[in-house]
Amino acid sequence: MSIPQERRVVTAIPGPKSQELLARKQAAVPPGIAHALPIFITRAGGGVVEDADGNSLIDFGSGIAVTSVGNSAPKVVESVRKQVADFTHTCFMVTPYESYVRVAEKLNELTPGDHEKRTVLLNTGAEAVENAVKIARSATGRQAVIVFDHGYHGRTLLTMTMTAKNLPYKQGFGPYAPEVYRVPLAYPFRWPTGPENCAEEAAAQAIDMIGKQVGAQNVAAVIIEPIAGEGGFIEPAKGFLPRIAEFCRENGIVFVADEVQTGFARTGHLFACEDEGVVPDLIATAKGIAGGLPLAAVTGRAEIMDKVHIGGLGGTYGGNPLACEAALAVMETIEEEDLVAKARRIGEIMLPRLHAMRERFEVIGDVRGRGAMIAVELVRPGTKEPNPAALAEVVRRCHAEGLLVLTAGTYGNVLRFLPPLVMPEHLLEEGLGILEKAFAAV
Repeated sequence: MSIPQERRVVTAIPGPKSQELLARKQAAVPPGIAHALPIFITRAGGGVVEDADGNSLIDFGSGIAVTSVGNSAPKVVESVRKQVADFTHTCFMVTPYESYVRVAEKLNELTPGDHEKRTVLLNTGAEAVENAVKIARSATGRQAVIVFDHGYHGRTLLTMTMTAKNLPYKQGFGPYAPEVYRVPLAYPFRWPTGPENCAEEAAAQAIDMIGKQVGAQNVAAVIIEPIAGEGGFIEPAKGFLPRIAEFCRENGIVFVADEVQTGFARTGHLFACEDEGVVPDLIATAKGIAGGLPLAAVTGRAEIMDKVHIGGLGGTYGGNPLACEAALAVMETIEEEDLVAKARRIGEIMLPRLHAMRERFEVIGDVRGRGAMIAVELVRPGTKEPNPAALAEVVRRCHAEGLLVLTAGTYGNVLRFLPPLVMPEHLLEEGLGILEKAFAAV
């Protein structure tokens, strides 16, 4: 790789140049846009990001699961460079181009299920989720949408309504969209009667609530993240997802998998719902689809997708040609470099180390996740009470040592790890060492 794959800390983090840029940002950008770490990046690739002060940090965030193939993957760079020279935009709804069709064909091929499919391309994960709702309502003639505790689906009005966490996503932004209903998620670590009962009891509660409070005959779509992302990387207890999908089939409800964060090899499958053999009616994707360029998609059963009237789907920038070329390069890179296997390898390295840390540090209440989508939940020792203060201190120490980490969780107490799938193993091991040192200090 053109960027040295090494951690290098030459100033305090953030350094003076980043601090100067931060001051400029604060004068030009509203404070509502926050940062995990206010360093200003000048280049990035592989498993590192370099800042304006010359520091090179190990990247355990991937731009929130976006740069899974790296921040400057060679195939992506070359494909985008070539497309820029040809044309940057025409709007697919005005004069179409082949790359949009090729991306749609590829997603129809790769997403779970062997049924006939269609794909619409969009810009963001929230836009994909909103369009999944539009499509489901159009196909069923129903209005109600079912979502789950701890779920996150975006920052637009509808997806903010669908999101479970108030701060920072919803506070002061109401009133919210109607006909959105929330039911329990199978959260093994916090299920009252224990993880062994979680899947069956949570599914029964969810289905009972839908029947009594909404009426299954009124539900257009059930939308769920196969692993809850912003909610804390909660992996639903095994059996929960298949039971909910079965309930949808029995009642003519469109089952939607929100794979915005879990898709494109992140979890050790190409798509997370494949872990239990669940085949969604519609699947929403974004983030890792295009190596950092804005692109999202809804892929689904042809008989559902084709119900929307002509002109009912689209958008000015949806399926931009630069993003389409990037997406084709990403999918080619995932296949050629077997990044599904590399995601599993990352899990094989990280999970045993993290479980060993849990045995050593009582502040770690739970270790969970699959592939390269892993988290630890921090608690007050001897309890399951959330411990956001300990999380903040661990994060501070990691950042100071040149390890970029992210947080999550409904209770603000989850440390999440999303390393690039192309990260060299020596950086992965070094990052885990820094993390262990931070936990020891806390």
